[in-house]
Amino acid sequence: MDMIIYHIQINHLYMSCHQSFNPRQRRDAAGRGGVYEHLGGAPRHRKLYCATKYHLQIHPNGRIDGTLEENNPFSILEIAAVDVGVVVIKGLFSDRYLAMNEKGGLYASAAFNQECEFMERIHELGYNTYASRNYQTTPPSTSTGISSRRRASAERLWYVSINGKGRPKRGLKTRRTEKASLFLPRVLGHKDHDMVHLLFNSSLGYRQTALRLAGKTGPRRQRHVSISRQFDD
Repeated sequence: MDMIIYHIQINHLYMSCHQSFNPRQRRDAAGRGGVYEHLGGAPRHRKLYCATKYHLQIHPNGRIDGTLEENNPFSILEIAAVDVGVVVIKGLFSDRYLAMNEKGGLYASAAFNQECEFMERIHELGYNTYASRNYQTTPPSTSTGISSRRRASAERLWYVSINGKGRPKRGLKTRRTEKASLFLPRVLGHKDHDMVHLLFNSSLGYRQTALRLAGKTGPRRQRHVSISRQFDD
């Protein structure tokens, strides 16, 4: 009996130590300590803030770009792991997935497919990078005089990138170390949480209202401000 109690105590101590140490604990974009649960598989709502000062946004018409607005509904994302170090990124309001095609172009896919999978890595500067799991620049396998080590070093991943004008770059023109490819997963602000709450709990067709306003003609900034004001009204 004493031996059984001893093993129970040891197991309890091990579990306590294991839970208190989490190698994925990081500081979020606001400077507060936090755990990025989506790295472990649980979907989390985040914004991806690029080092070029734009938030990545996913539009319902299939377009991907960046916005300088703090409360743009199309920049509210759901990030979930599908494999170790591999995530999918979905726009909550557009209901579309971030994807990269074989030419390195970013687009918003209405349905999940392999082009929606991205390898998430933590950059040494504290940012995250997101590279296509399926496409990259690879030297020809028939090249002579190139060792396997040199060939591996010549491989270049294609990254999700937003340039200084808020436009996406083609994957084959991206680099891991450039600002356009560096993102901070930001926690949502109070107004963002309010919009998400209304999206999932309103019976008034809040998503349809957002999409209708987004489809109107006029300056893009004015349309997005109108969407965010729906909650205030």
